[in-house]
Amino acid sequence: MVARTRESIRYARTREMRAARSAPGPLDIRAHVPILKHMLNHSDTLDRAFQALADPSRRAMVERLARGPASVSELAAPLAMTMAAVLQHLRVLEASGLVTTAKQGRVRTCAVDVEAFGAVQSWIDARRREWESRLDRLTRHLIDHPEMPSRKDPK
Repeated sequence: MVARTRESIRYARTREMRAARSAPGPLDIRAHVPILKHMLNHSDTLDRAFQALADPSRRAMVERLARGPASVSELAAPLAMTMAAVLQHLRVLEASGLVTTAKQGRVRTCAVDVEAFGAVQSWIDARRREWESRLDRLTRHLIDHPEMPSRKDPK
């Protein structure tokens, strides 16, 4: 009877340990998978947008398109590059979702997709709020603790 009780206790402890290991804790990656998946999906869009905006020529095109739709020829006029290079840059902007193009007859018209810039803007706003909050906390800390010694000149 005693041996059987020991076995059942061991079995119960083993079961509890397995359950404890399988339950997501605060540092368990499985608890954060939905958030991570959302960030990864979102980061792909952001990566393409920031990669497209990394080039000065593409930024110039986007700035021109911010004033309104324009043909490829209008976009190419101020740029010192071939039409093939302009088209390649437009393909990158189009693949990122920042610019849309439509062809009417022989003219390809480009326009900014405002919704695509919304994702970039919301990401930037979130970073801004985060840093403003951190700086506000630092300011409050410095005001609440004025007795902290200042750094001395290392001379």
